[in-house]
Amino acid sequence: MNSQNTALTLVGLQERRPWPPKRVSLALQGGGSFGAFTAGVLDRLLDEPALEFDAISGSSAGAVNAVLLASGMISGGRAEAQARLRGFWNRMSASAAATSLAASAIGMALSPVLNSLSPYQFNPFNIDPLRDALAAEVDFAKLRAEAPMKLLIGATRVSDGELRIFEASELTIEMVLASACLPLVHHAVEVAGEPYWDGGYAGNPPLIPLARASDASDLLIVRTTPTVSGRLPKTKSEIARRLERIQFNATLNAELEALKLGIRLRATPKLRRLRIGMISAQDEFAGLEDESQADLGREFLDRLWRSGRDAVEIWLEQSSPAGRGRAA
Repeated sequence: MNSQNTALTLVGLQERRPWPPKRVSLALQGGGSFGAFTAGVLDRLLDEPALEFDAISGSSAGAVNAVLLASGMISGGRAEAQARLRGFWNRMSASAAATSLAASAIGMALSPVLNSLSPYQFNPFNIDPLRDALAAEVDFAKLRAEAPMKLLIGATRVSDGELRIFEASELTIEMVLASACLPLVHHAVEVAGEPYWDGGYAGNPPLIPLARASDASDLLIVRTTPTVSGRLPKTKSEIARRLERIQFNATLNAELEALKLGIRLRATPKLRRLRIGMISAQDEFAGLEDESQADLGREFLDRLWRSGRDAVEIWLEQSSPAGRGRAA
């Protein structure tokens, strides 16, 4: 795949600084199973002993990866964070494999019916394997007390469509599940009596809140949702998938443009020194736009993971002093 756009460095009017950075904040986009790409990115970043994480924002799968990294860092440092990421995605793949045959049979028999039902009808008990996987990998009480970096987990408030940011000091499993709640698949998740849906609808991931909270001069965006489609979608499912991806990229595009404008105008002292990088899964994984974000097959997740690790190598190389200077 063409990887020339993988490392996008927005320098603006700032002075050139040493590379690689010693401290970075991360913006992790959601994307279902494509989040395994982000896990691979984090796995490779954790190999860099001199690189510290100041703040992480995430929605949906990005939120899940963020809390896995933070929880692992608390319990056993970088190696444990890598183990938590790997353990979670292995667990999700195994869970999917265990139910795929039965689900396929039921889906083939009832697909016209299922398409007309809400999750409150076809999943009345709100079964969600994500809850079990998170509970197995993350000690939320410990995370609230000892978070090693700032966390900003995004969810969409159903009542008014506004973005709600949950921070490390208050974080619960319900808040992460709320961030990853696709309303056509799962029941809305209530937090303090307020229902929430997937954070991707309102901030995918929260970018401007991250820039405000971060004390790092470098911000790295990990984008998992494909932005480009090579052909016109014509079937109902193709159209629905393309519309969802356009929607899930819209908030990131808008926030990124706002930040770029702020940097060019030197709007605040913080923005004057901010350097933004981007790693995009579509640039590294050939044919990603044709893949399903519900695919949790082991081989597919492993390919995404490896692509994430490879993308960091390119980002580090292309964003070196010799390769910097291109606008995002």
